Amino acid sequence: MNGLTLYPWQQTTWDALLAGTARMPHALLLTGEAGIGKRRFAERLAAWFLCEAPGKTSEPCGVCESCRWFAAGNHPDYRVLAPGDDADEEEEGTKAKRRFPTIGVDDVRELNDFVNLTSHRGGARVTVVYPAESLNLAAANALLKTLEEPPAGAQFILVAHHWRRLLPTIRSRCRIFPLPMPEHRAAAAWLAQHGVVDPELHLHHSGGAPLAALEDAGADWLGTRRALLEHLANPGALDVLAVAGELEKSKLDAALVIAWLQKWVYDLVSMGLAGVVRYYPDCKDDLTRLSVRAPQLLKYAERLLEAQRLAHHPLNLRLVYETLLNDYVAAFRKGR
Repeated sequence: MNGLTLYPWQQTTWDALLAGTARMPHALLLTGEAGIGKRRFAERLAAWFLCEAPGKTSEPCGVCESCRWFAAGNHPDYRVLAPGDDADEEEEGTKAKRRFPTIGVDDVRELNDFVNLTSHRGGARVTVVYPAESLNLAAANALLKTLEEPPAGAQFILVAHHWRRLLPTIRSRCRIFPLPMPEHRAAAAWLAQHGVVDPELHLHHSGGAPLAALEDAGADWLGTRRALLEHLANPGALDVLAVAGELEKSKLDAALVIAWLQKWVYDLVSMGLAGVVRYYPDCKDDLTRLSVRAPQLLKYAERLLEAQRLAHHPLNLRLVYETLLNDYVAAFRKGR
């Protein structure tokens, strides 16, 4: 019954949300870093809305007929609006295979048919939108109309890793509720319980997000990332065409590869300006050696940010990687 169980670091946040149930809005926007369990939190909240236990307080009972249907994944008054088949355990960590996740206007129109029907159980009709920033413009505008004039009993839970990408009008119709990053010690302990060797390192790789760290520990792309970082550590000898070709052959999501570049450059700049490494402590010697060039990488970091915004558009991946790697090498040549 995963949808009814919180991650251990979420209890305090859950209690804070449920303390204001008398003011619970019809649309809630859960925000926070990818990989911290926002979808699990949203599922538990959906189960709480649907629970039929008399006098329920701070958690779904788990035993009423509604809770049993929810746990079985076939509750008639519950819908998940997500791009493609996104219903697996999460989450929020980056997906290895290339895909272009979008929620389209037809998906929202089908959802509107659901929210305007009478509830099967005589209670709420709950929709989770995950991740909400994957709504395309037409879909976002269609959803906005429903959020502006919600049918009685309709409850919406939007989940966003990058909530500022949502239309301001959608954000204004929701109560924004941020989920904090888990405390580092609790996240490391949870990873150790799940058999992760060196949880501290994988937490660094994922920026402190435990679910992303769990994926990081067992991903089949670890060798690809390691090879890329070794190339980045020697920009003078970096064979741009060969490395770009290998990255294209890997068929990894462009957003994932660009994120590796972003983290590397972040650490270079951070080491150069503050002597601190956040993501790749296992590469600290190389980062220290290259950090004297940190000021020259500030504009390149902006270039990566723009590339990340376009990562889920249909692109010529080889050309994208060649351009980004060429720009990286060129950044080190400046000022010589």
